[in-house]
Amino acid sequence: MADDRELDLVKISPNSNPPVCKLMDYGKYRFEMSKREKEQRKNQKIIELKETRLSATIDVRDMEIKAKQTVKFLAEGDKVKVSIRFRGRQITHGEIGMDVMNRFFDMLGDSAIKEREPKMEGRSLFMILAPKAEKKIPT
Repeated sequence: MADDRELDLVKISPNSNPPVCKLMDYGKYRFEMSKREKEQRKNQKIIELKETRLSATIDVRDMEIKAKQTVKFLAEGDKVKVSIRFRGRQITHGEIGMDVMNRFFDMLGDSAIKEREPKMEGRSLFMILAPKAEKKIPT
């Protein structure tokens, strides 16, 4: 029957009793599947990890500018790694860095959530922020 219609005989479920087969143009089926997979890969959003570096002695206006840039990163759907590198004797005052991190997070408002709390690793203090998931209002 498949030869008469110039189609392929494809086993759908070979382990069942009796085996299930289907008449189809297998080349066309594979082409459509590859086209569909290519379309799914194209629509896929890759989340990047951006970084914002702060200082333990950063001024308020400088922090506002960094916060504004971080909000842009979060609006694009990227995660943001906020880091403070302690230099010299600054390492003895880690609480100042924690204070800067908390003030920075407060400046971001409702646009971010803390994915990882501020944590010391060597001479650096890190915090990872993720974009806040917007709640969709049913209409």
